[in-house]
Amino acid sequence: MADANTPAAPEAPAPKPFVPFEPVLTKYLNEPNAYTIEHYLARGGYETARKHVGVTDPATLVATVKDSGLRGRGGAGFPTGMKWGFLAKGTGKPAYLAVNGDESEPGTHKDRHILEKDPHQLLEGVILTCWAIQSNHAFIYLRGEFILGYQRLEAAVKAAKEKGFIGKGVFGTTFDLKVTVVRGAGAYICGEETGMLSSIEGGRGYPKIKPPFPAVSGLFKCPTIVNNVETIANVTHIIKHGADWHKQWGTEKSPGYKIFCLSGAVKKPGVYEVPLGIRMIDFINEYGGGLVEGRTMKAVIPGGLSAPLLTPEMVEKCTLDYESIAGLGSMLGSGGITVLHDGVDMMSAIYNTMRFYHHESCGQCTPCREGTGWLEKLAHKHHAGHAAAGDADLLVDVTKNMRGRTICVLADAAAMPMQSYLQHFRGEFDKRVGEPAHAAKTRSARDEITPAAKRDAALHGAPSVEKVGMGERQ
Repeated sequence: MADANTPAAPEAPAPKPFVPFEPVLTKYLNEPNAYTIEHYLARGGYETARKHVGVTDPATLVATVKDSGLRGRGGAGFPTGMKWGFLAKGTGKPAYLAVNGDESEPGTHKDRHILEKDPHQLLEGVILTCWAIQSNHAFIYLRGEFILGYQRLEAAVKAAKEKGFIGKGVFGTTFDLKVTVVRGAGAYICGEETGMLSSIEGGRGYPKIKPPFPAVSGLFKCPTIVNNVETIANVTHIIKHGADWHKQWGTEKSPGYKIFCLSGAVKKPGVYEVPLGIRMIDFINEYGGGLVEGRTMKAVIPGGLSAPLLTPEMVEKCTLDYESIAGLGSMLGSGGITVLHDGVDMMSAIYNTMRFYHHESCGQCTPCREGTGWLEKLAHKHHAGHAAAGDADLLVDVTKNMRGRTICVLADAAAMPMQSYLQHFRGEFDKRVGEPAHAAKTRSARDEITPAAKRDAALHGAPSVEKVGMGERQ
């Protein structure tokens, strides 16, 4: 049920003339052997890099990307060309490019497809970006679980080196480029740019205080540009076709196209590349085939698990661009869209969410380390049906004391979903006050996992999975 204070969507920008769109980044993902250098060269691969590296003024490439309006596709949506322009110059230190492939946001798997199925597209973008920012060393950081992506990317780097596209004298010029692939160990926190840099340096994945920002003092305290895999993959196409080509789609402030991951209660979940600015409800219905039979929409998570919920009324209003979704109090984020149907237990959903963020907190900042633990414990009490009167109000207080009080935004990533659940589904929280019978209906194996859940169950005498007979251990 929508809250009476649901924000109105910002006034939609004047629509651009219709321009037919065909996938750009995902065009070849389903073709056999698209990950090989032979396939990439056959479709004109590396020709754009060959044309510009050592020839075109680097400042011209930066200006082209800036004029295109390309925004970071990792979640924050910061203008890419503007970020490149912030890179400190004249420091006497080397400059680095760090490509963030630590795609750990639940509901998001777009970068994984590029890494596994078209890695040379990413590498050409890396080459062009390094020439533009005058960097001779690029690091590509991958989530540890991306085993196939790592293997494909390593093979792609080796093949590109053998062709002279990477290494000494790129394309026969005087420009040298080294590409290092780094594997993480599965920590969500390393998706945060400075946490990733700490990991590349060999330390724990602790985020760093900003300022200084990475463009001034980043990897090994040198000027560093950090961009997402999808962002860098876009660079080749923008340099090849021009800024105006990119701006023919999308909105004025959110130009271009983006890859979205659609999951949940839809008939055709999958990865879809569409122009920014289309209506979210149209995207769900036309690309996702609408909701599964017999179900209605209860809520939508629009940008990965950390994004605040949108109610059906909000979904009807919004478009898939940064400003529209921000105007509704949420964010486009990484583009992971999850549709929740009317049968979803919101207390189970928020408990699962809080378990994730508590587990992934690096523990460096007290408001996050302690706050995520409190959120998980209180969410479990509501999930299990033995919350006390006032626990929902305590959740509100905890989230207020987490947001904006830590080095990175993981605390905010946990607090924002909780706040949106409380705002739009407060009634479901209140119904779980003193309802122990609910625990016997819903208890499952995952409730046995966390120490908080075990202590809570022992305190309130909740039956174990074996006694409930849910089938997990029969």
